[in-house]
Amino acid sequence: MDSTTPTTGRPAVNGLAPTSGRLRVDGATLHYEVRGSGPLVLLIPGGTGGAASFDAVADRLAADYTVASYDPRGLTRSPLDDPDAPQRVEQHAEDAYRLLELLSPDAPARVAGCSSGAITALHLLAAHPDRVQKVVAHEPPLVEVLSDAPEHRALLIRVQDTLQREGLMPAAAIFAAGLQAEPTSPEPPAGLQAKPTSPEPLADTNASRTTPTPAPAEGPRAGSASPAPEPGAGARAGRPAPSTPSAAPVEAGGLPAEAAARVERTMGDMPYFLGRIVPSFMGYVPDLDRLQALSERLVLAGGVESRGEVPYRPAAVMAERFGTELVHFPGGHTGLSTHPDEFGALLAELLR
Repeated sequence: MDSTTPTTGRPAVNGLAPTSGRLRVDGATLHYEVRGSGPLVLLIPGGTGGAASFDAVADRLAADYTVASYDPRGLTRSPLDDPDAPQRVEQHAEDAYRLLELLSPDAPARVAGCSSGAITALHLLAAHPDRVQKVVAHEPPLVEVLSDAPEHRALLIRVQDTLQREGLMPAAAIFAAGLQAEPTSPEPPAGLQAKPTSPEPLADTNASRTTPTPAPAEGPRAGSASPAPEPGAGARAGRPAPSTPSAAPVEAGGLPAEAAARVERTMGDMPYFLGRIVPSFMGYVPDLDRLQALSERLVLAGGVESRGEVPYRPAAVMAERFGTELVHFPGGHTGLSTHPDEFGALLAELLR
């Protein structure tokens, strides 16, 4: 049933010219991008950033690997056959599996995911361990593994109710506030914390990317402004708002055409993310016994600046349960965008 249609990629970055293609899967058509050569690394984005959120990191990894990134189903360049179709972690993980089958049919691949993309990566490992050599999961917002899970379920209900009654912006504000660290939030045992690094904050090297905000998969960051959707775009097909972390608003004026289009896509996908992805992904219950049995292939990670925040805590809890190290990346939930060089360097080290 799957089919692919390669297309011409965007201009080369650092001498690396990615190519893009379209993969037909059950209920959707995926947009994906590939660059470099060598063993496959599949990058699974969170929030509404799509493949573009990994551009700087992908260019770095492409010196040693074939690097694939993609827009998860339902985002602008990966349209659903049925815009109202419910979203499930299991189906998103199956999409990732189809990409592995297409791009690395004869060898297991390395996989990295951020936020909601990390949740997809964890289910992919549990469902298809023979196809995955290693997984790096950065801040999967799996609130069901937390001792205060009922509070987070109540938050998600409140967000969805506000979304339906008052719209995207009020709902995003409630969601962002609910992700903040509480003074009483439990910290992981000191012995489980990797020695943190504290690099100097760097400007985003990808001028076409918006400045993200933390949430379950790349959604609004606690305490940050919530982006407003492009008029009409976010509400296309009557979809509700999105759910994983997304990006903060950026002035499109003066941006190159490609950058402006990227900002437009990000804003337009916010309703889908908050309304369809967030409740499904944050409500997902992982198979902890299965993941523990596969923990030698799993790197759980958090941001050095996001200790105690809701998206950070599940990785700490799972690392404690599995008896593994919790690795700290530079920055917070969206360190991928705020510290791309350091983030990419550590990711390359962990994927070896």
